[in-house]
Amino acid sequence: MSKTREHIRRLKSGFVLVLACAVPAACGGDGDGLPGPEPELPADEGVTPSAGCADGVPAGRPLALPDDQVGGQSLAATVNGLGYAYSTTSYRRNGLLGPEGAEDMVELEATVRRVYRPDPGRSVLVGVSEGGMVAGLAAERHPALFDGALAACGPVGSLRGQLDYFVDFRVVFDYLFPGVIPGTAVDIPADVNARWETTYVPAVVLALATSLAKARELVSITEVPVERDDAIAIAVTAVGILWYNVKGTADARQRLGGQPFDNSTRVYAGSQDDAGLNAGVARFTADPAALVAMNEFETTGNLQVPVVTLHTTGDPIVPFEQQSLYTAKVTRAGATSSLTQNAVERYGHCNFEANELIGAFSSLIGRVRGPVAVTNR
Repeated sequence: MSKTREHIRRLKSGFVLVLACAVPAACGGDGDGLPGPEPELPADEGVTPSAGCADGVPAGRPLALPDDQVGGQSLAATVNGLGYAYSTTSYRRNGLLGPEGAEDMVELEATVRRVYRPDPGRSVLVGVSEGGMVAGLAAERHPALFDGALAACGPVGSLRGQLDYFVDFRVVFDYLFPGVIPGTAVDIPADVNARWETTYVPAVVLALATSLAKARELVSITEVPVERDDAIAIAVTAVGILWYNVKGTADARQRLGGQPFDNSTRVYAGSQDDAGLNAGVARFTADPAALVAMNEFETTGNLQVPVVTLHTTGDPIVPFEQQSLYTAKVTRAGATSSLTQNAVERYGHCNFEANELIGAFSSLIGRVRGPVAVTNR
């Protein structure tokens, strides 16, 4: 069973906020399967909510609750400050989540209704980073349970595009800086994973610093955002992206039942010698089974409830392009009236200020359907 926390000061306007996990490949814990059945209770028989936390009991080893800090702002404090109930949960497992994460949100919403009274009149989701994808999936797949979702800095547009982004960067890095990181972009040695921070991060930073021309070429080819055009800024972006390649590749392969990356026909550009780049860069072909499995993780854009997105234009981890990819899906589904997108002109992953988070959240609340009875407890 996942571990839950409810921060509750008062229940305003009948809303409960259900928060998806904040950081991809780093949330959750060592759960050992699906939660067991919960005893059925009469409707609205829970306790009256009060300020503080309530932790669930995990079925296996303790599960870590997600850090709710986004851009230095506490989501719990922000939401409670607006007068809304707030509830969050770990996921049932670490690593690549999607459908399972959406089901965890369903379980969390049901838990709040079972444990507390009065039952919330409205439930909305807020997801940050990978949680943004989970929030989008849950809103699309469970519109009868959730009245809307705020997806911040998440890969809502294309999971395949997100995974390709990480691996493509590693492929180009290996071409420009051969031998700095052992293994390949799709086959990470265990030693590299274990000694990433102590051995290989310094090696990457040194390589970039001693060949600034190649470092700038890396940025030019991959078109990743950097805060400044210097070795330190490039290293910050590079190390951040490479972390996900090193730490997440094996899990993604296991989760998808194969290797999902394919650059067999990709044409790279932006180098000093594009012909040499395309002839020399490592090439990989995706396993068909992995591509089929990835469909379960993809949003459709078929919105029946309002969804609000929030993204920094200079996000080096989840590229801003995810916004436009999701727009295209929603447009094809004929649901553009249900989508509101917000762009923040700034470098950084989930690098939002409090007023930006509050503004996006307020925009969502303003669009949630139906009358709302104000109840203060």
